Amino acid sequence: QVQLVESGGGLVQAGGSLRLSCAASGNIFGINDMGWYRRAPGKLRELVAVITSGGNTNYADSVKGRFTISRDNAKKTVYLQMNSLKPEDTAVYYCNAKIQEIFPPREYNSWGQGTQVTVSS
Repeated sequence: QVQLVESGGGLVQAGGSLRLSCAASGNIFGINDMGWYRRAPGKLRELVAVITSGGNTNYADSVKGRFTISRDNAKKTVYLQMNSLKPEDTAVYYCNAKIQEIFPPREYNSWGQGTQVTVSS
């Protein structure tokens, strides 16, 4: 079984920074896209940022220019550097990884348990 373990959430004042990490472990042949999603109170889960195995990135418009996603393929870890945080960034942040298997050949989603990020005004 694959596990994604997140760390780095917490409470920060508006304008501050946090760095989230998510490490994958278990029986892993390969990892394709890795990403971060978030769910704010009363809202649906939304994509924050995604990065391909080759390093191509995509961001939600609301975080462009403030958040940076990166990954270390050797460590099977994805990061989210969050700068200039706003109260509206308050949410539970979830790590996602598209796990590649070869027998049978398939790709499936794996999710972390979530980490709370709270931005005070």
